[in-house]
Amino acid sequence: MKKIKIIADDKIPFLEGVFENVADIRYYPAKDIDKDKVRDADALIIRTRTHCNRELLKGSSVKFIASATIGYDHIDTAYCREKGIQWTNAPGCNAASVEQYVVSVLLNLALTHGFDLKTKTLGVVGVGNVGSKVAGAAGILGMRVLLNDPPRAREEGSTGFVTFDTIVAQSDIVTFHVPLNRGGEDNTFHLADERFFGRLNAGIYLINTSRGEVVDGNALALAIRNGRIQAACLDVWEHEPGISPELLDMVDLATPHIAGYSLDGKANGTTMSVRAVSAFFDLGLDNWSPGDIPVPRESMSLVIDCTGMNETEILTEVYHASYDVKSDDEALRKDVSRFEYLRGNYPVRREPPAWSVRLINNPYDNLPGIFEQLGFSVLETSCFC
Repeated sequence: MKKIKIIADDKIPFLEGVFENVADIRYYPAKDIDKDKVRDADALIIRTRTHCNRELLKGSSVKFIASATIGYDHIDTAYCREKGIQWTNAPGCNAASVEQYVVSVLLNLALTHGFDLKTKTLGVVGVGNVGSKVAGAAGILGMRVLLNDPPRAREEGSTGFVTFDTIVAQSDIVTFHVPLNRGGEDNTFHLADERFFGRLNAGIYLINTSRGEVVDGNALALAIRNGRIQAACLDVWEHEPGISPELLDMVDLATPHIAGYSLDGKANGTTMSVRAVSAFFDLGLDNWSPGDIPVPRESMSLVIDCTGMNETEILTEVYHASYDVKSDDEALRKDVSRFEYLRGNYPVRREPPAWSVRLINNPYDNLPGIFEQLGFSVLETSCFC
């Protein structure tokens, strides 16, 4: 029997070698996946950089698309429905990775701007897989958390959710975790626009790890200039990879769309895609998962001497040792033209469960429990006596 043909993005980790015995699989950079290459393909395994629309798919034999990503706005779902093309994404695959990123951002903001997270209210806009994780972590850090998710509120009832107006009025920090919807009842395109920024209390902090177009870049730049926004931290940008140099210079932390790029998250996305393709074509790989996931250093045990450090400093020290968002910020600022290169050649980052922590001379009895709740393995600690 003839093998099915699969076209795959060559930057999807752990994929090479998986389908070779059961399919004819070809790997290409995302920019090279065009209509000529997909014309006789049965399946595509892609990331967000491949736009699966009429232009790409018309006249092709594609029957199934698997995106190893949490989002799917790069897939023209209406066209796929019209042509009978099935598709899947990987919801929640990198939720813990984005949580890790946002916690690192929050700790950096607290340390840089000299505030205690316990005194701040975090407004979480979009409470799906990612937003729920972020909200949980913020609660563990002692923050007051407000949740805004109109689709969930309509379906589940308003208990536990607040309006967008409440987010605007009461949040000290606003973080976006919504899909990109252009129009309709739940429009998120330019959700943070000039009107939004104009209604904010002065000195708010903003984080966006969802989609660049959720935040109007020009309106954000104006809000930073007039003091409405104290600091902005952007992982996603309008018109990326061609991002605004002016806005880059104005934000506190700037990263190249890598919040969800932990190796754990990537492994989850690949696993979900492989299993989906296998199930659709009956290829016998429905229970596949990657082997050992690489680690960034020889020892994954962190030993932190807490002498003379306050609680925020200790938390930040551990996060910086396991993942420091500032390293990604510095890499992008060195050469913004390397935006796509930095994404495609991202270094190994592991999530908290891959790390163990030992605290020496720790004066805070609650810290081991906080680290455990955040996913770290806490080894025997020693305290001041």
